[in-house]
Amino acid sequence: MHTKKQGELAESLACSWLVHQGYTLIQSNFNRRVGEIDLIFKHPDANSIVFVEVRYRTDQRFGGAVASVDWQKQRKLIRTANAWLQQNVSSRIPARIDVVAVQPANRKTPAASLWLEHEMTWIVNAIES
Repeated sequence: MHTKKQGELAESLACSWLVHQGYTLIQSNFNRRVGEIDLIFKHPDANSIVFVEVRYRTDQRFGGAVASVDWQKQRKLIRTANAWLQQNVSSRIPARIDVVAVQPANRKTPAASLWLEHEMTWIVNAIES
């Protein structure tokens, strides 16, 4: 599968999975000069914003999807999240940046992480600003 198609599939899977968890999608693919954020959600408590970086990997070589969010990518995510908050929120609201790693499921995938034949690894508050 082509890399762009894999990315779109991973974002779609992560989005549907988080909606299933009670999150409400606000926006996808927010782009600014400083960077891009894949998904932006309202937390189920409705009192906070969750920015989500989605990563897809077919295997764990080179540390897998989570390890691919290096310090440069983290810095871009923080700057882009701050730009979105400045543009869309009038008062201070709690926000965090999560990473959702998506990979094909296998027989060892825990049931709690299984979503539509994929393994979902969700790192809450993965990036500290």
